[in-house]
Amino acid sequence: MDHWDYPADGKGDCKIFALEKRRLLIEQGIPRQALLMTIVRDHQDMGHAILTVKTNMGDLILDNLSDEIVSWNATGYRFVKRQSQEDPNVWVSILPDVHQKMTSR
Repeated sequence: MDHWDYPADGKGDCKIFALEKRRLLIEQGIPRQALLMTIVRDHQDMGHAILTVKTNMGDLILDNLSDEIVSWNATGYRFVKRQSQEDPNVWVSILPDVHQKMTSR
């Protein structure tokens, strides 16, 4: 089982960075329900963790591989699953055709 935890030394992999960004944003007053841990397949088709931020301008992505905040569809990633907004212990699958419909609203 993979263990996810906050970094004690400021170092870590993509999961650790996403968790730390989430923690810092919650401390700044962003609602937890708007900050969703997300699993994608990156440009090398490797598993990668990012943070999705739900905003009134759409879903924005915070990624330790980029200094830019971009819309989900500007990442070039294939989205696999993310935390449920209602329950952070539940993960929901993101199907390609369903994700397209969600963002076209």
